[in-house]
Amino acid sequence: MQQVRPPAVAGSFYQGHQQTLANDVDELLEGARLSFTETPVTPKAIIVPHAGYIYSGAVAATAYATLFPLRHRIKRVVLLGPVHHVPVRGLALPGVDLFATPLGEIKIDQNAVAAIENLPQVVVSSAAHAQEHSLEVQLPFLQSVLDDFELLPLAVGDVTPQQVAEVLEVLWGGPETLIVISSDLSHFLPYQTAQVVDAQTVQNILGMNNMVTHEQACGGTPINGLMLAARHHQLQAHLLDLRNSGDTAGDKNRVVGYASFAFNENIHYEVKNSDEDIEADAKGKILLSLARAAISKALGQPCNPTPNDEANWLQQQAACFVTLTQNSQLRGCIGTLQAHRSLLDDVTANAKAAAFEDTRFSPLSGEELNNTNIEISLLSPMQPLSFSTEQEALAQLRPGIDGVAFEFEDYHSTFLPQVWQQLPETTEFIAQLKQKAGLSANFWSDKIKLSRYTVKKWKEQDFLSRLEGEIS
Repeated sequence: MQQVRPPAVAGSFYQGHQQTLANDVDELLEGARLSFTETPVTPKAIIVPHAGYIYSGAVAATAYATLFPLRHRIKRVVLLGPVHHVPVRGLALPGVDLFATPLGEIKIDQNAVAAIENLPQVVVSSAAHAQEHSLEVQLPFLQSVLDDFELLPLAVGDVTPQQVAEVLEVLWGGPETLIVISSDLSHFLPYQTAQVVDAQTVQNILGMNNMVTHEQACGGTPINGLMLAARHHQLQAHLLDLRNSGDTAGDKNRVVGYASFAFNENIHYEVKNSDEDIEADAKGKILLSLARAAISKALGQPCNPTPNDEANWLQQQAACFVTLTQNSQLRGCIGTLQAHRSLLDDVTANAKAAAFEDTRFSPLSGEELNNTNIEISLLSPMQPLSFSTEQEALAQLRPGIDGVAFEFEDYHSTFLPQVWQQLPETTEFIAQLKQKAGLSANFWSDKIKLSRYTVKKWKEQDFLSRLEGEIS
């Protein structure tokens, strides 16, 4: 008879009713996808928080949402989290065949168990797993974003980061294996103190050069083990989200910090396009054709027939930027930060403005149009940032991911996420953003407002390059 580890925190850390839980997780994931419309990572490993869903679920969802394109590929999840209830020496296997949640049962990968059970730092402790929430709260997310997979859960106790890394090395596998590290950040500090401490922890993890203490993260040991393995495999760390309970569902007197990270390999595995990817590309092509047609019409040139512009999704309010380049050099860029008109109207208006009204350039001529590449960036809703100092603001930015909108009295500016390619350091990014608004690079005021957003972008040249690759 198979042994099952039943859910221990269903009904407290997350909903215990199957359909209610499924709805809650879907809502968290959908919220993450709406605010994070472009994901430049294909994770080999993620770090996610493990508090109750009302507190940290939205932060965890930003990491799990990156797994949707990989849901057919990932067949094994190696899950590590710190023990909170029963001390254990080493990394503890659960000694069962299945883990259960209200969403169903997950098989334990017995081949993976056999691969590590003889290592001296690996033990079996059903007691360590019985009430442990750090592992359990991750399971409904995994069940919602992945197809068929097996699990190897390890409760991490008194062990060295080197011993954790050794276990990860044995289990590393290929693109079929995902590593999940469960950890919160600082505990029970005042809101502003926690922001400073967590910002430093984030820098340690992104740099993968300094070990994380247990005061910085309760899962410091598995995090440090992952960093050792990640350096060995030349993974790159990305910050996906950083908040604390004062930002989500708690007061600001004593907060707990939460962050999500993705670690991706420099190796690119072939991932089949999902139906959602195909649909998004189809919409991108339509938007690009509408933008080119608007510019051609304004120039008095004949233009190709545009697709049906009465489609429901084109009539919905949305905000976009249209960017023009020639030989990879900027030739015009105009856009909208807040949705206030239909996407159809926004694209056509911004395309014409980028071509003829960007004061940095002369109006686009008819002779130039054929040599001009059009790029459209569709913006997610704005997310205002909460901060008291510039350092706190910088800690919340996600290089390569966030577009940033700056506001101080009558001074305004924005950088799309693409600008991180030229300004990869957060300090220089914000300094240039202030200068773009007309202020000095070192200007600061407690009246500054910053908001971040993400984009889904399409570029004509990308579609052309992809077509040429298919033909060749």
